[in-house]
Amino acid sequence: MAEPAISVDGLVKRFEDVTAVDGVSFSVRPGTCLGLLGPNGAGKTTTVEILEGLQQPTAGTVRVLGQRWAEAPERLKARIGICLQETRFYEKMTVGETVKLFRSFYPAGIGVDDAIHLVALEEKRDGRVGKLSGGQRQRLALAVALVGDPEVLFLDEPTTGLDPASRRGLWDVIEALKARGRTVVLTTHYMEEAARLCDQVVIVDHGKVVAQGTPQALVAAHGGQQLIEFEARPMPSVEACRALPGCSDVQVRDGTLRLAVRGLPEALPALLRTVEAAGATLLQLSTHAPTLDDVFLNLTGRSLRDEED
Repeated sequence: MAEPAISVDGLVKRFEDVTAVDGVSFSVRPGTCLGLLGPNGAGKTTTVEILEGLQQPTAGTVRVLGQRWAEAPERLKARIGICLQETRFYEKMTVGETVKLFRSFYPAGIGVDDAIHLVALEEKRDGRVGKLSGGQRQRLALAVALVGDPEVLFLDEPTTGLDPASRRGLWDVIEALKARGRTVVLTTHYMEEAARLCDQVVIVDHGKVVAQGTPQALVAAHGGQQLIEFEARPMPSVEACRALPGCSDVQVRDGTLRLAVRGLPEALPALLRTVEAAGATLLQLSTHAPTLDDVFLNLTGRSLRDEED
């Protein structure tokens, strides 16, 4: 088997009396995308900054491309790319000048025009950075992360502020990198993005890994049962919903009742009868299989959508 692109063993990071990362361990295969998910304050940003060489661990071992940061920092810097959630550039420079400047920092890489093309900024090549929209600035940040042709690319909330077309364009870039054997580490609050791009997901909470595996395996193990979400006026009681056949859990969120059931054919007709018996009017109803967002909710008590908000 190929050596992991990233290996983390017993990682600990303390800030005085606060433990931000508490014994985190995982590995990432070359040519795959790892999604690091967690509530705000869970320790994922600290973990990523240690992987990027921006912070020193308190304890544990981190290897990137087979090396520790203390062993070969300059060599590792030349082999990785980093796209932060927010990057500040010199606003008087043009897009082309900015990418050219960052290309000069690397001993090897791709052409300036190629990097600009990858993020669809050709029309802005000669435009000044200060005139770019927020989404265009984020695409420029991705271009300077890609211009060194990194073997490992770190993306911290890369699609925040992007329109849907730009977001899907970035997904295509990530898929192409994986096809070339490149490794991607992604933090995101978009459930669809994590499910689409990530070959492996690590969920952290309170500095610890609470679950890891493929998105499909996590959904199967932690996603729960079939889900029914509905809204009615007046709303049937939670006790009446718990009594429905096959119902294992009832949650109330933003005026909507959410039921986890073992079988829709038995539970759904019974629910409709319950609504009718209560003299209520059904306003909306939907059913769906569990998703990665349900996994996150079940493990952390919050959803990815809540964290994005």
